[in-house]
Amino acid sequence: MNIAIDGPAGAGKSTIAKLAAKGLGFLYVDTGAMYRAIGLYLLENEVDYNEESQLLEALDKINIEIKYVDGVQRVILNDRDVSEAIRREEVGQAASTTSALKPVRAKLLDLQRDIAAKNDVIMDGRDIGTNILPNAELKIYLTASVEVRAQRRYKELVEKGETPDFEEVKKGIEQRDYQDMNRDIAPLRQAEDAVLVDTSDMTIDEVVARITELAEERR
Repeated sequence: MNIAIDGPAGAGKSTIAKLAAKGLGFLYVDTGAMYRAIGLYLLENEVDYNEESQLLEALDKINIEIKYVDGVQRVILNDRDVSEAIRREEVGQAASTTSALKPVRAKLLDLQRDIAAKNDVIMDGRDIGTNILPNAELKIYLTASVEVRAQRRYKELVEKGETPDFEEVKKGIEQRDYQDMNRDIAPLRQAEDAVLVDTSDMTIDEVVARITELAEERR
């Protein structure tokens, strides 16, 4: 069984998907982490991804693996565990920009579909229900207001010991939304058969319970 969870930045997709997957006994696949891994490589190697020849050459050198240690997904980029490094703010911005590029999406499409074909999965991202897994048995569109999403992201950064500016965090969320919803290839949108879940006034436990309930109904 495949469960697709889509939604904008900061909606809590990864947190919710991880918990729901654990409760259901499914494999959790964080596709955003794969795009972040590519973004990290391009940033670290100062690749001009607007130059197609440079981008294609760089993509040929990238190998991404998803490994699970005690049920937790680890992202391996060229034999290096980058699970923490890819969570930096600048890497997220790079991933949002480069994920709109056709060669980048093609690089990861087969890997994501292959994982879903072999396992019961919960996969989250921007275009899972509309593009990656259009035949998923359950599709969720997870969202929340920009203000709430910015507050969550701000709190997350503070807890990591950073000193973010709230307005800058909010601006970054709005920019990500615009980029994700207006890109030419597989833009972020709610699939026609997706269930809308607005988490603005819901606790994490309430959202997980809702998704688990929907999953059990579709089994």
